[in-house]
Amino acid sequence: MRITPLPPLQCLVAFEAAVRHASFTRAAAELHLTQSAISRQIQQLEEFLGRSLFVREHRALRLTIAGEHYAAQVQRLLTQCAEATFDVMKQHAALELTVACSSGVAVLWLTPRLPLFRAAFPDIQLRLVVRDGLASMSPAEFDVGVYYVRHQASADYTARRLFEEEVFPVCSPAYLAGRTLKPADLPGETLLLLEDGQRQWMSWPEWLAANGVNLPKAPRAQHGITINHYPQLVQMAILGQGVALGWRHMIDACLAEGLLVRVTQASASHGGGYYVISPNDRAQSQAARLFTRWLFEQAEAQRNA
Repeated sequence: MRITPLPPLQCLVAFEAAVRHASFTRAAAELHLTQSAISRQIQQLEEFLGRSLFVREHRALRLTIAGEHYAAQVQRLLTQCAEATFDVMKQHAALELTVACSSGVAVLWLTPRLPLFRAAFPDIQLRLVVRDGLASMSPAEFDVGVYYVRHQASADYTARRLFEEEVFPVCSPAYLAGRTLKPADLPGETLLLLEDGQRQWMSWPEWLAANGVNLPKAPRAQHGITINHYPQLVQMAILGQGVALGWRHMIDACLAEGLLVRVTQASASHGGGYYVISPNDRAQSQAARLFTRWLFEQAEAQRNA
């Protein structure tokens, strides 16, 4: 059944503001309207009701008896409407979550674990944005991120370390064919190189230099294969097509399943790590807080496994 009679909502809003300020001029300033627009809306409301709501006096504005009664009801109802609207908006936002991460994090670490999160929090609507490099993201695009940070995250974000960095060479068991390799042997192997789009990640020349090996020439010019997508690079290593640099924690599942093995016990680090990133321009929603806590629980479980 239709609810009737109902005056125009903008007239009620104008009336409520005029009552609070006892002034059409100040009500107009609050609502970003002209004084004449407020006056017209009040007049429209009075014509709708068939009653005068204000007594207009020189430099004064006071409510009629009908206006006083109506103002109390309108203020109560508009307040209830605003509170109900806020509750719905808050609940809706609290159940939506946009997570951003690099392709390596998405494929190798996060995606296999997401069924656990969805089972624990089935009401949260999850959206995953996969983009390599935090610098390519805007704080407005996501609620929680998981990214490698080499030095320090932008001041736009709060960053909490999830995993420390440890980098070491990996390949398929078939590629090694029972051989034992040292860092100095690696320049003679087929090295799988990540293209320069993510320069904060450790490169082969950096890893080898950290382990006392100076390349006579770039791996690219020897036996290297260059790829611009880290999950594809890992897949090529699994298929026995070369040696890749693996980041501990990200590569752990492939090692545990026997798809990859460490080529050597030598490792290196820039001192960076994987961080949980939160934009500073807004408070975390309930969903973001739950997801952040879940990420650290997953990281702790992996360390203790």
